[in-house]
Amino acid sequence: MTDHILEAKTRTEKGRKTSVLRAAGAVPAIVYGAGIQPLTLTVDRNQFVKMYQKAGESSIVELQIDGALPLHVLIQDYQIDPLRNEYTHIDFRSIDMNKEIETEVELEFVGESAAVKALGGTFIPSLERVEIRALPSKLVRSIQVDISTLVTFEDAIHVCDLQVPEGIKILEDADITIAAVEPPRTEEELKELDSAVEMDVTAVEVAKEKKEEEGEGEEGAAAPDAKEAGEKKADKK
Repeated sequence: MTDHILEAKTRTEKGRKTSVLRAAGAVPAIVYGAGIQPLTLTVDRNQFVKMYQKAGESSIVELQIDGALPLHVLIQDYQIDPLRNEYTHIDFRSIDMNKEIETEVELEFVGESAAVKALGGTFIPSLERVEIRALPSKLVRSIQVDISTLVTFEDAIHVCDLQVPEGIKILEDADITIAAVEPPRTEEELKELDSAVEMDVTAVEVAKEKKEEEGEGEEGAAAPDAKEAGEKKADKK
């Protein structure tokens, strides 16, 4: 059993008809994977949001369809309406609990870096997720990364530094940098940066003016052609 349970109902509505379901607070979904034929479903939007906040994409969810025995699934994918910020479709992947799977897990940065607090540096995460292999029962929502080891600007955290629970194998290259701290910019560097931005803006404005001038030239050239065509037509008469 898991702590993440979600009820679902089978559905027959497809295409534009699903908009009625969304208006009623349901989210169209599909489940596929180990041991089942693909099924079209709906889940309650509010229930899904609450469950997803706890489970994330790398925790096993018990999906109970029409009150039957639950399936063990992962949230494989989803779509969101960017205007309403609402889930519009969800993909669930059925999992065989006896077989290892490969998935991605979020990195959760915790602690405080002396290179940031005392030296005024900027924390730079270069990796937000890592790919892992594990039995479904060993999956975790996130892997914590303690950034208190970043004491100087020369320090860095690599994949090989991650502490993961037993039963989880990280599939990323051990030498990949996960995070570091960048020193604050000098006044000279800031001036150079401002200058570069100004040059970029100027280049864009010049290119825009040139394009507008070329457009006006093309319009001006079109008039004689039309006039000439009219004269030729008159000659034919």
